[in-house]
Amino acid sequence: MGFFSFKTQDTRRSIANYHSRKPTFDVYMVDNKGNEYHEPNYAGYGRFGGIDYFVVMAEMNGIQADTEQRLRSHAIDLYYNPQSDTLFPNLYAKAGRTWRNKRPDDCKYQGFFY
Repeated sequence: MGFFSFKTQDTRRSIANYHSRKPTFDVYMVDNKGNEYHEPNYAGYGRFGGIDYFVVMAEMNGIQADTEQRLRSHAIDLYYNPQSDTLFPNLYAKAGRTWRNKRPDDCKYQGFFY
């Protein structure tokens, strides 16, 4: 399984995972309802504050499935093939940011290969 890699949307900083030589830092995932999930040590697999990015994205977009894995899978497909009305959780380096509907940029280093 590969890493999910993102850049923060407020600083455009690559979100390193704890498997890399680069140090991790606090990341905050914010959804469209204002929920904020704090992740101090990103593992690289899309979980922020114990919540999966793609499960949150699925919920934001009204996706339903009988298992969390299928829910996540549908949201991953939508993330890489968005429609005009697709909603995305935000990823920030600073707490207290307001959600805006913008897809986070991917990190070409996969949060590991610096």
